[in-house]
Formats: sequence, C-alpha cells, structure tokens
Amino acid sequence: MAEVILERVGKVYPDGTRAVTALDLTVADGEFLVLVGPSGCGKTTALRMVAGLEEISEGTVSIGDRVVNRVPSRDRDVAMVFQSYALYPHLNVRDNIGFGLRLRKLPKAEIRERVTAAARTLGLEEHLGRKPRQLSGGQRQRVAMGRAIVREPQAFLMDEPLSNLDAKLRVQMRAQIARLTRELGVTTLYVTHDQTEAMTLGDRVAVMKKGVLQQVAPPQELYDHPVNLFVAGFIGSPAMNLLTGTLTHDDGAGTTAVTVGSQRLIVHPDVTAARPALARYRDRSLIVGIRPEDLHDAASAGTEPADGAILRAEADLVEAMGSEVLVHVSVDAPPALTEDVRELARDVGADERMPDASAARCEIVARFGPRTRVREGSAVVMRVATDRLHFFDPETGLSITEDA
Repeated sequence: MAEVILERVGKVYPDGTRAVTALDLTVADGEFLVLVGPSGCGKTTALRMVAGLEEISEGTVSIGDRVVNRVPSRDRDVAMVFQSYALYPHLNVRDNIGFGLRLRKLPKAEIRERVTAAARTLGLEEHLGRKPRQLSGGQRQRVAMGRAIVREPQAFLMDEPLSNLDAKLRVQMRAQIARLTRELGVTTLYVTHDQTEAMTLGDRVAVMKKGVLQQVAPPQELYDHPVNLFVAGFIGSPAMNLLTGTLTHDDGAGTTAVTVGSQRLIVHPDVTAARPALARYRDRSLIVGIRPEDLHDAASAGTEPADGAILRAEADLVEAMGSEVLVHVSVDAPPALTEDVRELARDVGADERMPDASAARCEIVARFGPRTRVREGSAVVMRVATDRLHFFDPETGLSITEDA
C-alpha cells in the first residue's frame, strides 16, 4: 500500500473554467479518506486527477514515492470503482473480476486463486457463472469491488459507488465497504455527495466547496468543530440551524448572552472559555448555530428549564420518524443570509424558498424524543443546550474560536 499526496493541485479547463484550486491533501498509507461536497465542487475532478483520467493543470500528485503527473492511468497502480459499475455485459462474474489480471497476462492459476478469494470475501461464490444482467444492483457493485480487490493496487479510488442503489442497499453496502477496507488495509480515496456516507465511512473527511478545500478532520471533529459556516451547514442531517443574533455582556452578573429576535439565551461559561474571541463581538451581530439535537422539548423534560436557556416557537411541521420526531418550528429571529447559507440552499434545491433580508422569522428544526406531544400549529417551548452553541462571523463565515 502507499500514501497518496496532492500538493497545490489545480485544474483549469481550456475554456477557463477552474474546477480545483490549490488542493493540498494527504491520504495516509491504509487510510480511508472521504472527499465530500455539493455537486460541482471539484471532488470528482480531484479523484480523476489522481487516477490519471484528468490532466493536472497545477501542482503534483504522488502515489507512494513517485510523482505521477505524467504517468499514464494504467501505470499508476490504482483501482477505480465507479457509480456505473462499468461491468462487461457479455462476461460472467468470474471473468469480469479477473479481466484486469488477464490483461496483465498473469498465470491462469494465480488469476483463478485471486478471483476465488475475492468472490469468497464478497459473498459472490455462487454467482461466479452469472452475467451482470442476472444480478441485483448490490451484487453488481460487489463485482466491481471484486475487480478492484484482485488487482491488489496501491490505492482504491471510489467515485460515488453507492449512488445508484436504493436506500436499504446503500446502508448494507456501506457497512460492507467499511469492513472490506479495514480488513484489506488499503489506502482509499472515496468521493461522495452523501454526507452520511462520509461520516460513517471515513477515517477522515475532507469537505470541498467550489474547488477549494474547506476542512479535513475525523468525522466527529468535523461535526463538533466546523471551521466555517459552510462546513457547519453541510455536515449533519438535519443541518445545523443558523440564526442571526446580537452578543451582549452583563459586567455585573459576569454573563454573556445572545439575543435572537425577542428572545435571549445566556451563553454557557464553557463556550465563552473555549471561544475567547467572542469578547470582540460584544454588541455586534453574529451568526448562532444550534444543532437540532441540542433543542429539547421542555414539556417532556419534567423540570422547568433555566431562564436564559429557552426558545419559544410555533410548530409548523411534525415528522414522526419512529425513534425520533423532527419538529420544524418558526422562531421570531432573523435568519442567517450569507453567501455560504445560500450555497447550501442551492445544493438542496431550496434557494427559491430562501427568505429575504427583511424577514423577521425563520424556520429551524428540532430533534425531539418519540414521546413528545408537540403537534402542528401548537406552541413549543424548547430547552436549548447552551453549552453546545456555535458562533460564526457574518462577514467571513469563519467559526469564532480562540484563534479568530
């Protein structure tokens, strides 16, 4: 196996369109790294440059100890798995898996041994004599995986391999890919638009926007400590709630609070201690981020929430999911309307429903327990986990931290 290193890599097409800008990224030996971002963010272009399917305009790509900018795709010793499977319809499973080995003119006995081992690993032994048309979508994807495995490459490159599967199959294949790559210990660069895939599969996740890398971190760090508004809004389902607020400080009481609309939340001391740069935002507008799971149904808690930890709203939509209930509520607070927020809305096709700058209310989502009695049209009192609030600069979109 080998590490994959991209240094200041860029891609500019002949018409002047820039797809990737100064991408610095290292996939460690044996690491599973996921590239995620909206459609058109440059993630697939980056993967194709590593594979040798796209010419590199700037920078260098190294696989192992050699720079491969001018090395043909077939000589880079990487294996690709595509969303389209790319199976040969006239060949059976055995021959599809072993096709690349035959091209390399390996001995027949070795090809047979490798194909049999891969089929056993993927649960395809009883399907070796079948043609692709006789297989389900999940089985076809496993054949594509098998074709990559038998090559024993230095790295796997996967381009949205699960996007053509239905939801249940995606979950099953996701678990299988995670198990396989752990067992094989192969360096893997995986591209997806699905942030749930990214969070569940990756040792680390790299988020891209408009060809520019935004943040690279382990999944939980990415979720808990997003570096900017875009990452905060992209990672998480439902997405982080983003509201415009004003920060104030009571010198007498020694408390910091954020006012959102007509309501006031006292910022937990742990948050102000972890984000000393907040002191520079006193009496200034900023953007407040609240994860849906950090909003709790106060009526179900059994105790009255503390003053300064309450948001009152009205339920617009209640989605019962079985193990949880997603409650869409309207709060009398101005929404965040930065370019990052608009970009996130465009990605999910919600940009036409974005409120204008004069809006005095915004919709947010709360994740309640299954026993909540909240109904559509009813008043909702939410207890806010004020020790988990996020804050962002409205001009730069950057998280307000100790370094801001």
